Amino acid sequence: MMLRRLVRLVAFSICLTPLSLLAQFAHTRQKQIVDGSNKPLLLRAISLGNWFVPEGYMWNFDGGPQSSREIEALVAELLGPDKSAIFWRRYRENYTTQRDIHLLHEAGFNAIRVPIHYKYFETSNAEGFALLDHVIQWSREEGLYVIIDMHAAPGGQTGANIDDSYGYPWIYDSPIEQAHLVAIWQRLAKRYKDNPTVLGYDLLNEPIPNYPGLAPLNLKLEPLYKKLTAAVREIDSHHILFLGGAQWDSNFGVFGPPFDSNTAYTFHQYWMTPDQKALQPYLDFRDRYNVPLWLGESGENTDEWVAQYVALLNKNDIGWAFWPYKKMLKTSSVVTITPPEGWDQIVAFAKLPRDMGKVKERLTARPSQQIIDHAFDGLLENIQLEHCQINSGYLRALGLKSAPLLQ
Repeated sequence: MMLRRLVRLVAFSICLTPLSLLAQFAHTRQKQIVDGSNKPLLLRAISLGNWFVPEGYMWNFDGGPQSSREIEALVAELLGPDKSAIFWRRYRENYTTQRDIHLLHEAGFNAIRVPIHYKYFETSNAEGFALLDHVIQWSREEGLYVIIDMHAAPGGQTGANIDDSYGYPWIYDSPIEQAHLVAIWQRLAKRYKDNPTVLGYDLLNEPIPNYPGLAPLNLKLEPLYKKLTAAVREIDSHHILFLGGAQWDSNFGVFGPPFDSNTAYTFHQYWMTPDQKALQPYLDFRDRYNVPLWLGESGENTDEWVAQYVALLNKNDIGWAFWPYKKMLKTSSVVTITPPEGWDQIVAFAKLPRDMGKVKERLTARPSQQIIDHAFDGLLENIQLEHCQINSGYLRALGLKSAPLLQ
């Protein structure tokens, strides 16, 4: 009798576990994202751009290297293989620290979007997991959610600098790279499936540009999302999946009816007039399918424009993530990095034609090794928050605290 009662009790506990566990996780409920207590959750997030996926304009390299691989090639040329490996390890350690996450909490954000590069997550003990684990732990301590964003997918989803690809979005036509991407997402899902600090997975950042000739790829986007969704759901039923439209996350015409019950749809908007007309197609989609919307990226504009757009998003109950947290020189970010001494010479060299036929000219124009080493050592110092400028106007535009206290 006691044995049968024990067996029934264990079976009852097993049945209850998924429901009680799910109650800890943020999830979707009709048109809303809600927290683990089913209270509406309006996301106020910032993206940690330029960390896992460096972009040239955030290094002041306009007119020079733009993708991660191009920047890495420049650094290897200037520092050599040994020093460049050390530089990049320290760069990733210094760029996002516990102090940065504390600042974001103090400013009033409630979530962080982390753009990742697939190459740092190829094994369960890869460097990317160690770095991401730290951010998730710090975020848990600060009461922030984390959204993991596949910014650079195997094969490339955009073919542009932002996905660090070879110049064409091969992911849609390559079974090998699709399998590669599935493996990456399943590895991430296994790692974080029981972690309620992770709010969800942004499966593919800004797929398919609005370039002539790429429109036929639109038909292949939702089938890829279905494949990725099925792969993640084999392992993780708790986390929200975010699906972005084609043409830089703008075109929801590629979507049919929702095919997963815990999914939100994300769009990106830059440099448009911040009025109701700009949002209406997405609001119509939300009404048609009774699903949540999330503005996954915007910004790179004046504080006045940002304030108008945030007010519009809030009015329409759309959570948001602005871009980016940290970059060089410009103030359209939470914090600004000051260029180190000698960086102007690095920038000038970076903008020179870079091909093997120009080696002689590049060697002539190359700064001295002392200047190079000093500049890159200075960059590793200046990317740390204590050496950065906090942009109070930008935070006010987002409706957050303009002078967060750092303790």
